[in-house]
Amino acid sequence: MHKGYLCLVLHGHLPFVRHPEHEDFLEEDWFYEAITETYLPLIWAYEKLVNDGIDFRITMTLSPSLLSMFCDPLLQGRYLKHINRLIELAHKETERTLRQPEFNGLAKMYLEQFYRARDTFQKYDRNLTVAFKKFQDLGKLEIITCGATHGYFPLMDVCRESIKAQVKVAVSHYESIFGSKPKGIWLPECGYLPGQDDILKEAGLGYFFTDSHGVLHGTPRPKYGVFAPVYCKGSGVASFARDLESSKQVWSSIEGYPGDYNYREFYRDIGFDLEFDYIKPYIHPDGVRTNTGIKYHRITGPGNEKQPYVPQWAAEKCAEHAGNFMFNRQKQVEYLYDFMKQKPIIVSPYDAELFGHWWYEGPLWLDFLIRKIACDQDEISLITASEYLKRHPRNQVSTLSMSSWGWKGYSEMWLQSANDWIYRHLHTASGRMTELAKAYPNQNGLLKRALNQALRELLLAQSSDWAFIMGTGTHTSYAVRRTKEHLLRFTRLYEDTKANTIDENWLSDIEYKDNIFPDIDYRVHQ
Repeated sequence: MHKGYLCLVLHGHLPFVRHPEHEDFLEEDWFYEAITETYLPLIWAYEKLVNDGIDFRITMTLSPSLLSMFCDPLLQGRYLKHINRLIELAHKETERTLRQPEFNGLAKMYLEQFYRARDTFQKYDRNLTVAFKKFQDLGKLEIITCGATHGYFPLMDVCRESIKAQVKVAVSHYESIFGSKPKGIWLPECGYLPGQDDILKEAGLGYFFTDSHGVLHGTPRPKYGVFAPVYCKGSGVASFARDLESSKQVWSSIEGYPGDYNYREFYRDIGFDLEFDYIKPYIHPDGVRTNTGIKYHRITGPGNEKQPYVPQWAAEKCAEHAGNFMFNRQKQVEYLYDFMKQKPIIVSPYDAELFGHWWYEGPLWLDFLIRKIACDQDEISLITASEYLKRHPRNQVSTLSMSSWGWKGYSEMWLQSANDWIYRHLHTASGRMTELAKAYPNQNGLLKRALNQALRELLLAQSSDWAFIMGTGTHTSYAVRRTKEHLLRFTRLYEDTKANTIDENWLSDIEYKDNIFPDIDYRVHQ
């Protein structure tokens, strides 16, 4: 007898990185790596499960900026060049390692994977949204939306019009791709401020996810803690809270599964290990060493010494860890069912890129877990948030607490000395965008194009990724550059619109560069 539910949530997001003005751009590799190492392996796992007749349910965010990149012809063509270059490198590696049997088998493995990646990419007409839509149409995936450019909502509340625009643009963009409105939303960074659920209700969204303390610190404190959703007081929008125990087992590299010594070592890549002259054609043209995705070592231990990776050992560990995860959820559900006298829901959300990119074996672990849940037990079943609400519509009402799933659980990651300078500029731009939307309520032609582009530039400047990168101190110059570029473009558009001096050539140029959300309507920012 089923005593409870497991809701697996994969949050797929990347900032919008597209630079047609450059032949090769270093940060575009984030997207190409994600396709090869995360999104295609997840598609392969879903395809295999469907072909084997294994029923499953997974909730998956595909952020609007990520979807926009999936659909972009320029990036699609560049990904093909990228994967073809990796195929060429893998061929060379199979020859170079002929006298190194411990590496030669791995080189052949990567060659096969890269060929498969190219074949699958082309099978879906270079657009991975086609694949994910297929699984949603089959009832296996529930794809939800996110903020349009992943703006961090708690720090945007100074100008709620911007939050409304982030949500409305996201919902509209989702509908244009999938042919229906999203049922729920992943709040960027799980960032929530009381009252912002009203904006979600206005956009027709039924639920969102929050970190555990957002619910546990609610008023009144929910009777069932994080193991049942709560309805936000006033709006009635449902909130599902993260279960810390199941989350930590997977995402923690220290205490969780990904740190096992048999798994592949992320930080040893031939892009850094091999001689420069050999690897030069396959890294950035400027000579900057980059990851290729070809990694020959396993974690081995805490020190610098690394032994060759053995896929069979890793696969065996995957099966063991999947069984352990399921066992723990069974025991968790048994205890909670006896206590609650109703079926609990365990919400386990993770960044999608943990699976495949950071944790190479992650998609295989997911495959093992789903099969074990389907075939080896009858105490827990996989479910999506919307399915749970249909089956269990009666839930407690509470006023939730401000929260995020970032460092220390609040806003410190996005508001600190390294990035606090951005907000006065973002708030000023938000106020100006509202001013424009109200002053020009029904425009056409060149002025309408300028107003729409102004909103695009503001949304792109608001991406939480830039503040996050500044806070971590990695790729800082790029994050600063992107923030300033979009704000400067917005400011020029604002001033030129007010003065009626719009330069069409310049406007066409930035429309081409920052072409996200082709159907955007500036009037949503009010």
